[in-house]
Amino acid sequence: MKIMAVDYGDARTGLAVCDRTETLASPVGTLQEKSMAKVAEKIVYASREFEVGMVVLGLPVNMDGTEGARAQKTRKLGGMLEKIIDLPVVYWDERNTTKSAETLLSATNTYGKKRKELLDTVAASIILESYLDYRRNQSES
Repeated sequence: MKIMAVDYGDARTGLAVCDRTETLASPVGTLQEKSMAKVAEKIVYASREFEVGMVVLGLPVNMDGTEGARAQKTRKLGGMLEKIIDLPVVYWDERNTTKSAETLLSATNTYGKKRKELLDTVAASIILESYLDYRRNQSES
């Protein structure tokens, strides 16, 4: 099944999608939108465009495992999605994904405007890779 991951942010939201075999996560773009309702609509549109069967929302959990204001905003977006999309919406711990994305972009010498454009979609890819690893491990158990 194709799965889409979402790295939700106040101004930019990164999207990534995997192939049908759930092997390869690829960045597919960034939504430049501040309105949560419009972000939700665009996620629904993208889910149809990429023909996904599930949406994984990166949940920004604090390092101590608690959920702060950012996580609550993400859960609010998830609630909106659940009302307008006919797909499962799953929350996935995204701790350190932005840091990992920054490290990856530094390793590829991606800086400046290009880095800013790619950061959220690369973070969404990392979220999706982590979720796919989890699914593989669950099926092997």
